[in-house]
Amino acid sequence: MIIQDIATYLASVAPPYLQESYDNTGLLTGNASWECKGIICSLDVTEQVIQEAVQKKCNLVVAHHPIIFTGLKKITGSNYVEKTVIAAIKNDIAIYAIHTNLDNIISGVNGKMADKLGLHNRKIIQPAGNTLKKLFTFVPVSFAEKLRSAIFAAGGGEIGNYSECSFNTPGEGTFKAGPGSDPYIGSIGKRHIEKEIKIEVIFPFWLEQEILVALKKNHPYEEIAYEIITTDNIHQHIGSGLIGDLPHPVTEKAFLHEIKEKFKVVVIRHTSLIGRKVKKVALCGGAGSFLIKPAITAGADIYITSDVKYHEFFEASDRLIIADIGHYESEQFTIDLLCEFLQQKFLTFAVLKTEVKTNPVQYYIS
Repeated sequence: MIIQDIATYLASVAPPYLQESYDNTGLLTGNASWECKGIICSLDVTEQVIQEAVQKKCNLVVAHHPIIFTGLKKITGSNYVEKTVIAAIKNDIAIYAIHTNLDNIISGVNGKMADKLGLHNRKIIQPAGNTLKKLFTFVPVSFAEKLRSAIFAAGGGEIGNYSECSFNTPGEGTFKAGPGSDPYIGSIGKRHIEKEIKIEVIFPFWLEQEILVALKKNHPYEEIAYEIITTDNIHQHIGSGLIGDLPHPVTEKAFLHEIKEKFKVVVIRHTSLIGRKVKKVALCGGAGSFLIKPAITAGADIYITSDVKYHEFFEASDRLIIADIGHYESEQFTIDLLCEFLQQKFLTFAVLKTEVKTNPVQYYIS
């Protein structure tokens, strides 16, 4: 097992293409060709986490937050970022970050939060645009099923909770093979008419190369007619935040107490209670104030997130409760999520959770 194997798998779970423009995901230190001896999963990477990896004989740290966000102009150990990078390099520890790309999938960070609260009927609050493309191609009737199946296997044809979606139109194709050609059917120099199927399939843009490989490998023609366009359709499982329903409505105070218990929260900063039962819950792990208004529009009774500024609390306007539970507290179960993803794929491999609590925020309670 080499580190590239793990990186490739994680990229299939949460494609790096889905990261925000400011982010820096992927392999940050180390060499993809190294043999992987073990994995430590963490929310953050600190010197203590690197030392833990050394002690436990793991040479890969898979973290949610990238230790390197912007370019380092010098590495002298003058701050915690430089010290951590130095420790990783000196001890041959690879660091892989899977950040906003994991935030932006429905089964990612927010999905894990929703699991803790038992939410169902889950939807993305702010679906991402420009994530889908559409393939049009033409194939002889006898090859249509083989080609469709290959495209589906490559990731095409998924719409929301449905898979293997396509539209198929019968028709006639014509062509005349020229000198030097090697036609699958028909004769050189003579126009040929073939009963064909026009296949239309939606796919995520980051799978374009895989879709084209499947098309070319499973199409009988020497020259394949096809077209790929970008669509304005939204990907229902890609985007920011998540909203879902509780199994049963509960009082506001009871739900705040439930949040406190399930997320091990010392204190919740929240807006005024508005005197109605909580049924529809919106949430966003990490800094999520940018979704307050979309959460209101989506009909949420409460919005759980972190890093909300003073003036941003006013945006609730008694239309929902904003509950700021803390950045670390909202994302802490991402460690469990990463371990689950990796253990499902690498059944006989050492995947450990960090025992270092990296939360830099402490609470004084007299």
